[in-house]
Amino acid sequence: MSVQERKQRERADRERLIVAAARELAEQQGWDAVTTRRLAERIEYSQPVLYSHFRGKREIIGAVALEGATEMAAALRAATAAASTAAGGPRARVTALARAYLDFAESHPAVYDALFQLDGGLAYAQEDTPAPLKDAFAALLECLGEVAGEGVHPEMFTETFWAALHGLATLSRAGRQPREFMEQRVELVVDRLAAV
Repeated sequence: MSVQERKQRERADRERLIVAAARELAEQQGWDAVTTRRLAERIEYSQPVLYSHFRGKREIIGAVALEGATEMAAALRAATAAASTAAGGPRARVTALARAYLDFAESHPAVYDALFQLDGGLAYAQEDTPAPLKDAFAALLECLGEVAGEGVHPEMFTETFWAALHGLATLSRAGRQPREFMEQRVELVVDRLAAV
């Protein structure tokens, strides 16, 4: 391994460490607790080292969002694949997708906020949207496109279904809806929106 390759590997390792530390701190104490000073202390590097990787908190939020999008896409695909294996049909896949989405939002609130609530400097629904964000949307579309209904644009249906899930996730996390009725809400969204 050349010196250049070693330096690149070390740089990538430091970047992963910064993102992991930011994510951990945000999950424990919220995004307001994530500062470059606190991150530098946690990873035991100076603030200038942090700034050599990210220009500030906004870019760190963006990096967490991209990592989270990859994880969310994997979780959604795993859930729909498991429902397919169980031979439940399109309705079972859509229900599994909805549950997986809501579980991800509840299990990873800081990551969910980085993805959908905070400004991470990322472009959404544009040509220059980063690949992990496009892939997370594709994971939704793969399942939802088949239940959009006749004459309904699959991407538009996916956006609308996603908006319903986002609303459920956000209202539930904010304590605006009783959590004990989430399963009934999921069933209602699937029954009313999906053509299954």
